[in-house]
Amino acid sequence: MKNKFSPEIQSEINEIIDKIQRWKNIFNYKIDFYFDGWAIFLREKSAYPRFIIIFKSYNENRYLIKSFEVSFKEFQKEEFKELYSNDNISTMNNLLKELKDIIYGKDLIKEASNLYNKMFIN
Repeated sequence: MKNKFSPEIQSEINEIIDKIQRWKNIFNYKIDFYFDGWAIFLREKSAYPRFIIIFKSYNENRYLIKSFEVSFKEFQKEEFKELYSNDNISTMNNLLKELKDIIYGKDLIKEASNLYNKMFIN
């Protein structure tokens, strides 16, 4: 099992961070290491922020990405509603494409479509 200090893990994370620098004016990011893998958290800098999580296990060769809508309950406690999830991304290029699609609204369009279907079709 690889650990967070392995050169391969550090190189992989650095490559992803280099690629997401183009959105540094839109998102803050944070990297956390866990017993079973690592995660990059992106938080949108806006009045209605989204929260995106990229996770990769040390034991698996695939990525997970999730997008959440952040709201505030009683102006104090943050609440998260999952908008989009993909837990079977096999390559870094596919991960970066998926991240770009989410940043440009793929998750929001899916959520709007689901709401429309619930209100008008079902």
